[in-house]
Amino acid sequence: MEYVDETAAKIMLAVRPGDSIRRIAQKIDGSYSWVYDWIERLEEAGLVRRDNGVYIEDYTIRDRYHEMVATISRSIPPSIDEAYVIPHFAGMPFAYTKIDSVYVWTNGGYQIARGHDDYPIFIQVADQDVDRWMAFFDEFGVPCTIEDRPDPTDYDATVSYVLFPTTKPITREWVDGNPVIALDETIDHMMEHRVNYEPALEIIADEYDRDIDAVHEDPRLKP
Repeated sequence: MEYVDETAAKIMLAVRPGDSIRRIAQKIDGSYSWVYDWIERLEEAGLVRRDNGVYIEDYTIRDRYHEMVATISRSIPPSIDEAYVIPHFAGMPFAYTKIDSVYVWTNGGYQIARGHDDYPIFIQVADQDVDRWMAFFDEFGVPCTIEDRPDPTDYDATVSYVLFPTTKPITREWVDGNPVIALDETIDHMMEHRVNYEPALEIIADEYDRDIDAVHEDPRLKP
């Protein structure tokens, strides 16, 4: 029973072959030392092994953890913080995009068009995986739509997911444990909707030393 633990479950579900302990800690939003201790305990129990990275040894137990976490999620809707962890359990490639790519690249410094009672999360997924993603989120009891954010009047949950399928290979970068579309692609999105992202452009320009004219000029004020 000592392994019926939230951290143990998150580790077992989030691990991908060869992940470092630091990467796992970032994925589940946990401290390095706490995850390290749990990896040692799970290794002693024969559930994982360390060999230039962490690997799952017992996928039967992993599946039981999946069922347990999914059942809990259906009963108790995930918090916003937990919602950024759940996609890591799917075992499919994804990258945060749109509003969330800005959120990730600004290290949580810029938020727009979301509230604590209506919080869609935007992720880019492979077109061939869309049905599996829909089934995955349904298993966890979380609303999921394709490209258009769901109408908050249609459901009671705070968190939802919006999928943006792509037929191109998903190329992503990692920022604080979060897979995200490239910074240049994120900047392009921000420039297309510049009036909404002006403060975020200033953050990006300063943080990543990008040559961005981040000072908004209202055309109505021009002579």
